[in-house]
Amino acid sequence: MTAVAVRMPRSFAFSPRLEAVLLRIGAGLVLLGLWEALVTWLSPFYVTRPSGIAKVFWEVVSNRATPLTQLSGSFWFDVQTTVVAVLEGLAIGVVAGVIVGLAMGRLRDVEWALKYYVGALFAMPTIAILPLMTLWFGYTSTARLWIVILGAFLPVALNVYDGVRKLPVTYLEVARAYHARWWNVWFGIALPASLPYLVAGLRLAAGRALVAAVVAEYLLAIKGLGYFIRSDTQSLHENQAMVAVIMLAIIGVSINAAIDLVTSRFLPWYRREGR
Repeated sequence: MTAVAVRMPRSFAFSPRLEAVLLRIGAGLVLLGLWEALVTWLSPFYVTRPSGIAKVFWEVVSNRATPLTQLSGSFWFDVQTTVVAVLEGLAIGVVAGVIVGLAMGRLRDVEWALKYYVGALFAMPTIAILPLMTLWFGYTSTARLWIVILGAFLPVALNVYDGVRKLPVTYLEVARAYHARWWNVWFGIALPASLPYLVAGLRLAAGRALVAAVVAEYLLAIKGLGYFIRSDTQSLHENQAMVAVIMLAIIGVSINAAIDLVTSRFLPWYRREGR
């Protein structure tokens, strides 16, 4: 018998990247469908559902005048206010956290003096300090800024401290052999070696800073997305409030995407082993 080779038609396949995108979109559509169906079936008419959010989405993002405009203000002005407060608090908190983390990691006296207090503040809900902030700074944007700074400072300080404490001893021995100055050791050896820990702390800091800003706006009744959500929910405009919640999710994802972009650009070796 003579073997006959039969060529089978090639099966169509998506690229791995396109397959991942389609899977994410499909999962999102399924979740939205379940949300719509369950709310329609089980809940009263005033509970938020995707179809209701879609109806008011353009009205909110286009800053169209509504009865609540004088209460909650311009949507994009509130977005800008919250984003600016978060970025300012992150910038100050990250710089302070890096300095304190390096000091705790390199100076034993500073470690003994501050380690447990920084850890205790990190374990405590940051929002619990907000009433004290109102006593010190009043119901102003300054109180919001300080609570954001605190939320960003703590995870960065602790993560940088952990990174410096795990610095290989050989690095320090080489630095001593070449009579390196303390600032060369801190910022030329310790800080670059702890960059993976700093990136992890920065991710935590971004989330905590965004939460702190929104809760401060909500409780202090100052301009921002937190106050926008408060005004709309108190007036039973849950769909408009959910648009602001979606915007908060977009802001959080955007900040993490920016961190990923900077990490891949300046730390191409980071997490390469796990890929």
